[in-house]
Parts: sequence; structure tokens; C-alpha cells
Amino acid sequence: MDQITPKTSTPAEPEVKAEASAKPKSAYPPPAAEPVREAPLGIRYDFNLGARVLLPGGAWRIRLRDLDTGNILFESENEGALVASAKRFYVRFGIEVWSRGEPVFTHQYDCTGQDVVIMFPVGTLGDILAWFPYARHFGERHSCRLICAMGAEMIDLLGPSFPEIRFVTHEEFTSRNLGKTAYATYCMGLFFEDEPNIWQPTDFRQVGLHKTAAYILGVDPAEAPPVLTLPDESRPIPEPYVCIAVQSSTQCKHWNNPGGWHAVIAFLKSTGYRVICIDKTSFAGAGMVWNHIPHGAEDQTGDRPLAERARWLLHASAFVGLSSGLSWLAWYVGTPVVLISGFTHPTNEFATLYRVINWHTCNSCWNDVRVRFNHKDFLWCPRHAGTPRQFECTRLITADQVIATIKKIPDLICDDDKHAEPDPVEQV
Repeated sequence: MDQITPKTSTPAEPEVKAEASAKPKSAYPPPAAEPVREAPLGIRYDFNLGARVLLPGGAWRIRLRDLDTGNILFESENEGALVASAKRFYVRFGIEVWSRGEPVFTHQYDCTGQDVVIMFPVGTLGDILAWFPYARHFGERHSCRLICAMGAEMIDLLGPSFPEIRFVTHEEFTSRNLGKTAYATYCMGLFFEDEPNIWQPTDFRQVGLHKTAAYILGVDPAEAPPVLTLPDESRPIPEPYVCIAVQSSTQCKHWNNPGGWHAVIAFLKSTGYRVICIDKTSFAGAGMVWNHIPHGAEDQTGDRPLAERARWLLHASAFVGLSSGLSWLAWYVGTPVVLISGFTHPTNEFATLYRVINWHTCNSCWNDVRVRFNHKDFLWCPRHAGTPRQFECTRLITADQVIATIKKIPDLICDDDKHAEPDPVEQV
């Protein structure tokens, strides 16, 4: 239900279950302590993390309404209070205030020409690339002055392509006091355990990683990757090549078939393609489990600008990867994506004709609302941890299945391509 606090109080800091952080105070800069817009009789209001109305001392009646459904969401009488809606996602709110029985203030949400802030957590690639198209759609639909707060690396990638959007880091948002001019603020995130649906109208695991942003922002969930403008769009090497990325942030995201990558690389090289690994690191892991760049792939790993990764992907004949950020980047630039994943359901990512999943194994635990992902557990496997079935969702995806999927890409593999002999060392 909606919140009402005495007029001397400031909004309570809500607890958000986001993968980036457990609390919005660390995941996102907070909004201004009190509503920033002025109204008659000392009333203040805004839509920063829901509808907020500050009523000074007096005799008031206030009503919050959803203008699109016609539902009255909250109504009360008070002698001065801060009223905040329970819902923090996009709702076209209506505010009505009476003083001693006389209507004194009415406002219908309209962010046309207004500053609207969309907060993205810092430190993720795939999530932000998945959500950003819907933030852009929101700005276009409402003709607002859109401000996107995110990490500097993502701003370097996206900023040059979208000059109509103001990109700021979280630190810049705070230091420039942008919260004091914001008409509305919305937070993108993976909100676990949000049973009352405060931050999202529907659980993200039911609608997909990317489309949850559409529901939070109230825009069409149809997929539409934006077009990136890169500082250098030249071809990095003259020969035909395929990009791969084998690393991810947790072991369940990896392709855990022990010989899978070696067989796929040997196959691609036998058909005349160079195979370029564009991971950030050549090896990564935790504890006693570490994943290395597979034999036969050319090493273009390193902590390099995302625009350089996009340049490699732009000219690649295909990209073979996991449910991770570089797959989303390949989708942005229009490269065919062979996406290998078992822990996510195919609806979790963008639609691709080249999705690889084995339905004969345990699968899709990420999208199971009955289990809670633990990003601190590198070996997270909620159903079969510590048993012979651990990570079977990708361990039992065979190289034959992946190669057969690669062969479906038009003009990628044909008889004329088979002009190079495979390296005998790499035969599997």
C-alpha cells in the first residue's frame, strides 16, 4: 500500500533486491530528499521513485490515481504529511488535493519536455545493453529530456551514438545535483524477492532479462536493437573470421562440455575461418575452478574499449558465445549470434535463430521464480550442486549440436569455404 509519513520526515530508504546490490543506496544515487516541484499553498510533488507529494501543515485530503486504469490507489485525510506511492515503476499517476473540502491542486503525469532519469547499475555489460533500448524508447515516446545514469565504460560506448540523451555517471549525477531537477526517476535492475511488485510490475524471470525494462518503463516489449556509431568501423583483419567469447561471471553460464570449444574451433578453422577470442580476460574463475582461452583460438583478449569489441563483432561472420554481455553487443551490431545457454530459458535473451539449448537435461533455473540466484557463489547450481548432475544444462550440450546450429547461418558454411585443412592437433 502507499506510504504516508509526518511532514517532518524524509522518505524511508526502501530495500531493493538488485543483483548489483541489495540496497538502492549503493546501487543507485538516491533522489532528492523531498519532492522538487512546487505547487500552490506550499505543496511539493514529483515522480522520483513513485509519486511523491509533500503537504505542509493544514487540513488536507489527497488522492493518488492510476489514470490509465481508473483505479484509486490511495486516499487519505491528514494535517500535513509526505505521501509516497507504493509503486516505483512507471504509472501515469494523477494527483488530487483538497484543503478543507475545496480542490486546490490537480496534476496529471506528463513528462513531455521534463528531465527524466533512468538509473542503471554499474558494473554490468549485458544487463545494460539489454535494458537500454527500452530507456531510449521511453524518451522517444514521451518526448522528455532523458538522462541515463550508468558506468563510464558504457557511456563511452553508447554516448556518441545517441546525442539526444544525456549520459552521466552516478558520481556526476550526485555532484551536479541532477536529482533536484528531475521530474521522474526509474531504476533498472534485477529485483529479486520483490513479491509486492514495488519495483517491477511483473517478475523479471517470467518476462526475460531485457523485457523487464519494458514493463518497468511502460513501453512496448518488442525487441529492437539500436544502431551504434563506432569511432572506427574498419575491418580489423582481411581474412574471414568468427568471434567467440568463452568467459562469464559464474560457472553455470559457461559451456561446461569439456571438449566443446576445441571441437567447434577445429571445425570453423577447417572451413577457412580464423577464430578470434574477444573475452576481457584469457582466463577467469574462482577458487579451484578456472576457465582458459581454448586451444586454437587467436587471443584478442584484454581490457579494451567496448567500441573495439564492437568493431571486431561488426565484421565477424558470426559470434559464438554465452548468455553474457558480448552476445548482447553482437546483437547490437547485427552479427549472427550462436548463443549457448542452458541455465536460462530462451525467452531470457533476445530472439535468435541460433539459440542452443538441450531440453533433455535440467535447464532454465535462472528463470525459475522458486530459486534465488546467488551471484556470490561462483559454482551456483540450485538443483544439482555437489552431484554428478551439476551443470548438466550445458555440459550435455554437444559440440555436434553447436556445429549443426552454426551450419544454419546462411552463407557461413558451404562447400566452397572448405579450402583449409584442419590442424590435426585440434581434431576432436
